This record gives sequence, C-alpha cells and structure tokens, in this order.
Amino acid sequence: MRAVQALWRSRLREDRGGIAVYAAIVTIALLGIIGLALDGAGKLRATERADAVAMEAARAAGQAIDPTQAVTGNGLRADPEAAAAVARAYLARAGTQGSVSLSADGTQLTVTVSDTYATKFLSVAGINSMGVSGHGSARLLHGVTQPE
Repeated sequence: MRAVQALWRSRLREDRGGIAVYAAIVTIALLGIIGLALDGAGKLRATERADAVAMEAARAAGQAIDPTQAVTGNGLRADPEAAAAVARAYLARAGTQGSVSLSADGTQLTVTVSDTYATKFLSVAGINSMGVSGHGSARLLHGVTQPE
C-alpha cells in the first residue's frame, strides 16, 4: 500500500506547475482575442468616420453650383473646379485626404476618403496601422414642392 502511495506522490510532484503553464498560455490567447476585437472595433469606427467625412465633403461641394446655369434657369449644375476645391478644403479641415469626382452632367458629386487607423494591440505583432476608406456622394436637386 505504501508503494502505491509513494508512486502517486511522485506522479503528483511531476505535475507541479502544469496549471501555471496552462494559465499562462490561456491568458496570452485571451489577451490576443481581446486585442483583435478592440482593434477590429477601432478600424470599424475609423471606417465609419471616413464615410461620414466623405458624405459631408460631398454635401459641402454640392453648394458650389454654377451660377451662370442656375440664374438663367437652364439647370442646376456644380462648378467642377469650385466643387473640387470646397471638397478638398473640407477634407483638409477634417485631417484626411481623398479624391473628388463629378458626373458628366454635373449633378452628382462623389468623394472618396483614404485614411489610416493606428492599431493599439496589433502593433505587438508588427501591424502598426490599417488603411481605411470612405465613400460619399451627393446629387444636386431643386424644386419647390418636390425634386425636379
């Protein structure tokens, strides 16, 4: 009986520290998962901000209409140079960069924003930033009771 007890005691001594190694591995994996979730959420917020900035830049650019067309009643069109300048100024004030395009008929403005998200946890793995982009467009409408 004593031999069996001695055998069990020796085997129990061999397992000492096994829980500590397991806890360390699980803790590192859990921190990695939390880091991925937080950086993923941060990138999502940065993408939403880029979309919002692009939409607002497109709306701001839509205010730069061509006065010669509007005053004479020939139609509502954006002034290409003025609209692009307004959109770029809005993007600069927001601290982002992007591109502005105008449809052939001059009634739809599209803004694309390019930005980066600086990672918090993934920088440990060598990923310091992730690129994000946003898109927004605005269509020029006019009318008294409904868009024409």
